[in-house]
Amino acid sequence: MKSPRTILITGASSGLGAALARHYAAPGVTLHLQGRNAERLEKTAAECRSRNAIVHTQLIDVTDETAMTAWLMQADNVTPIDLIIANAGVSAGTGIHGETSDQVRHIFATNIDGVINTVQPLLNAMAARGKGQIAIMSSLAGIRGLPSCPAYSASKACVRFYGEGLRGWLAKQGVEVSVICPGYIHTPMTTVNNFPMPLIMSAEKAARIIACGLACNRARIAFPLILYIPLWFLSCLSPLLTDPIFSRLPAKPASPE
Repeated sequence: MKSPRTILITGASSGLGAALARHYAAPGVTLHLQGRNAERLEKTAAECRSRNAIVHTQLIDVTDETAMTAWLMQADNVTPIDLIIANAGVSAGTGIHGETSDQVRHIFATNIDGVINTVQPLLNAMAARGKGQIAIMSSLAGIRGLPSCPAYSASKACVRFYGEGLRGWLAKQGVEVSVICPGYIHTPMTTVNNFPMPLIMSAEKAARIIACGLACNRARIAFPLILYIPLWFLSCLSPLLTDPIFSRLPAKPASPE
């Protein structure tokens, strides 16, 4: 899968999803963009149309399984989807008072159920065609459970394992699956963080890295490497050794959606 012509992106109204939409927007490309904020989603769509892409927007919540299935099937019936980017997600952390039950359930519903609702409806169709690509947005926070954001970290670990498992299964049927594990990106999700964010990069640069990794069918697109490698190494060690290190991380506040 080198040059997808029909691409579906969730969470495309801002941040990394919007940057990915702009990156892929070009003549001959059809974009199906999902979001929950009509004004921001239309802004992204207008930017993509200015690059001569064909753009369809859908105002929908990724946690709505029935509505998501109907949208995905409809989009695929118009023109078979080449690439699905399950990007929609929310973030929060322990903040001052810790995580509430509602907060944890909201994060899981969006970051886990939302990904499932984006990926599952077209698996059989892609497998039957013997082609297609799926990209699942995880995070470096999904490499190891972080005490500063337990629910977010857990949700990203869940979809990482889900994607890696799907990759091995669907490869035999010609469908490519990649898991994306970015570090800090300049997005509305990180604007509330009041602590240093090492090697934070623009959403546009992150989109270029992701698109390059997808074009190469990389199993795990984790970046920046200077953060990913030490984090992966620490995740291999005993919690007896690493808990004191991770416990020093600053509390992460709730983030805008």
